[in-house]
Amino acid sequence: MKPTDQFQRPLRDLRISVTDRCNFRCRYCMPAEVFGPNYAFLPRSEILSFEEIERLARALVPLGVSKLRLTGGEPLLRRGLDDLIGMLATIDGIDDIALTTNGTLLAHHAEALALAGLNRVTVSLDALDPAVFAAMNGVGAKIERVLAGIRAAQTFGLPVKVNAVVQRGVNEQEILPLARWAREHQITLRFIEFMDVGESNAWQMEQVVSAAEILSTLETEFPLRPLPPTHPGETAKRWQHADSSADSSVEIGIIASVTQPFCRACSRLRLSAEGKLFTCLFAATGHDIRPLLRRQESDLALQQDIAALWSARNDRYSEERGQSDRPKAEMSYLGG
Repeated sequence: MKPTDQFQRPLRDLRISVTDRCNFRCRYCMPAEVFGPNYAFLPRSEILSFEEIERLARALVPLGVSKLRLTGGEPLLRRGLDDLIGMLATIDGIDDIALTTNGTLLAHHAEALALAGLNRVTVSLDALDPAVFAAMNGVGAKIERVLAGIRAAQTFGLPVKVNAVVQRGVNEQEILPLARWAREHQITLRFIEFMDVGESNAWQMEQVVSAAEILSTLETEFPLRPLPPTHPGETAKRWQHADSSADSSVEIGIIASVTQPFCRACSRLRLSAEGKLFTCLFAATGHDIRPLLRRQESDLALQQDIAALWSARNDRYSEERGQSDRPKAEMSYLGG
């Protein structure tokens, strides 16, 4: 029987962090003063192998999982990622395999990823202005590499979605330029409210540009019409350009985890690179599944362990924000 949690939420999505390392130092995720040259990342021996990841994903299908997303850190830093995608693509019952990346390595890997069976890619792009982009990524990375990665993904048939985190005083002036660019290039765009993930990004409510404000800014230039949800648990509220054809795939969405929480429809389980399962993006600790995998326990044992974890789940952090000061794991570790 497929488990539901304490709020009757099913398990549908598994987000898999394949590495805790990243080649960016975005201030809202991995600020350089915390994740500096001496930061101790996970040793290779503690990171799950591709075979362990594939086995866990396969075992989760009978529990309801049908969608996988590969994340990091920056997932394309993990060597042979296309091999993992090829392994996951053979699993009966997995309908969708997606990748979230900062895009700097995507041009080099797009063809292999598409051939391996990747269904789509999400690229994090918080600004088009080169100076703003360089300041936000923390390492001076050039936007041209990200744009080249997006073009390569499109060339090899991978649908591209772009996510932009909006932080007041940092990049709210990029909302309209990003919307213009996305429409011109026929790319789905998602704006994300700046969230209090982890303990290192110095989050303050005053830095949040709300969904209402983002929408208001967009409507100063673009007439928009709302779109209905495509599936239960959809995180973004979506709009289409009102002056475009009804069959146009170009849309704009806003993920409002702070001002309009959607906890009650969350169906996501997160796997850290070292094999810990987190039932919430804002959780402090995870459930260590690696011992079961490395002891070669049966699939039934894995399923029973995870079903019990999910059945006990009662997370709804975004609805409870501000009611407690509990610590939270870093987003770079959990995979966002």
